[in-house]
Amino acid sequence: MFRPGNSSSPRGLGTAVRTLTIIPWPGRESDDFAASLAWFPLVGLALGLILYGIGFILNLLPVTRWPAGIALLMVVADICLTRGLHLDGLADWADSIGGFLDREKRLSIMKDTSLGTFGVLALIVALLARWIAFERLISSGSIIWILAIYVFSRDMMVELITTLPYARAGEGMGRPFVAQASNRQRVLSHAATIGICLPFGPFFIMLLCVGWIETRLFSIRIKKQFGGITGDLLGTANQMVEVTLLIICSFLAKSALSYTGWAWIL
Repeated sequence: MFRPGNSSSPRGLGTAVRTLTIIPWPGRESDDFAASLAWFPLVGLALGLILYGIGFILNLLPVTRWPAGIALLMVVADICLTRGLHLDGLADWADSIGGFLDREKRLSIMKDTSLGTFGVLALIVALLARWIAFERLISSGSIIWILAIYVFSRDMMVELITTLPYARAGEGMGRPFVAQASNRQRVLSHAATIGICLPFGPFFIMLLCVGWIETRLFSIRIKKQFGGITGDLLGTANQMVEVTLLIICSFLAKSALSYTGWAWIL
């Protein structure tokens, strides 16, 4: 799918893995952060496969099935694998919109390491939604959708990185990615996402459209409120897309599998 080069080099893959997960990767960090963007969907697929594997293997154990307990383990594994980075961004964003209208005040609050009431509430809702969705997907035998959802959510981060300016005047975790990003990485990321998710059939197109529309609406809002994108806002977008798509797939449950050909898999 990818050719060696500036936008899809193995070193770029290492940067993507180190940035989005806690998984160690050999070699040194690349200065070409944009090279990692085309690999974001693949990293999302890897995370989805790990969580899918947890749910699949635990369901095979010769004990009474406990979907809620397995779902909780998946939530914990997700937090550990990603260092809770995106959840932290969601909490910081929620605190920043708690009645503050000034752009610089919002940015300052997001940079503050303390956690406020709005941030706590956002974390509770996000984690509960994820746990309930995982439990429903496990119970209905449609946990396979996690793979596509985790690919989409990382791809939508690339959509924001390549279409918005960096909001902060100083340095930040997201600045190198935004500064070096181009439309080429955007196209490669979208192409990789479509290629990975084609086996999910026509339903994946609907999920992709929902995720893209939600991301574009969020993009309009944060450009008005913050003037662009930051690392925290990227994490927020990731969580919003993931939770939304998880809830949709959980609501439809096994009925959505009839459009994919995956009905024989847990």
